Amino acid sequence: MKAVILAGGFGKRLRPYTDDKPKPLVELGGKAIIEWQIMWLKRFGITSIVILAGYKKEKLIEYLGGGKRFGVNIVYSIEEEPLGTAGAVKNAGHILTGEDFLLFNGDIISNVDLTRIRLNGETVNIALVPLKSPFGIVYVNENNDVIRFDEKPYLKEYWINAGIYLMSSQILDILPDKGDLEKVTFPELAKEGKIKGTKFDAYWRSVDTIKDMEEVSEDLLNGRVFPWAIEEENKAQA
Repeated sequence: MKAVILAGGFGKRLRPYTDDKPKPLVELGGKAIIEWQIMWLKRFGITSIVILAGYKKEKLIEYLGGGKRFGVNIVYSIEEEPLGTAGAVKNAGHILTGEDFLLFNGDIISNVDLTRIRLNGETVNIALVPLKSPFGIVYVNENNDVIRFDEKPYLKEYWINAGIYLMSSQILDILPDKGDLEKVTFPELAKEGKIKGTKFDAYWRSVDTIKDMEEVSEDLLNGRVFPWAIEEENKAQA
């Protein structure tokens, strides 16, 4: 199965780190975001990767090449102009025809178990993760006495789109030449009952701010995301 990485965005919220490079090349814990993603894919035996590149595409190509240095095979689909997430996938249709493929955003760090996302007749299956509150939650009793604090908890009654999708190749027939999956394609598939979700209680972060960079870097270095990567690195240095 191929993995497809959406890597064409401008990464405006991470400037100045993205002034001279695309967001997937921003470094976290000593490695580029996309390097961590490649390690994650390889953990599940996925070594064929398609990168949907746009902004600063030459930097991605220079850094990753054909993927040999990382133990994978990489090909590129280039956006000459911004096409949106749906348009970017449509633009890569000549590479993706004939088989299901995994698609995910180039700015996420996760240890979601990719073997659990399956298609059973639907067109798309979306990984879902609990919503993490950006604020501390205060609990009060019937008298409004504060009885407990919970600092930025996961709200497990609410599920969010993790930006990780397993897609049938049939989706290529309905994608627009321009537009976003989340705004155009997914709502239509939902109406037709052709999209499902798989819930995960796993590590997941979207790297959108400098604070995210700092927090995710710490999590990576402390082994909270990929403990096996820390073990492998320690063995290599022994």
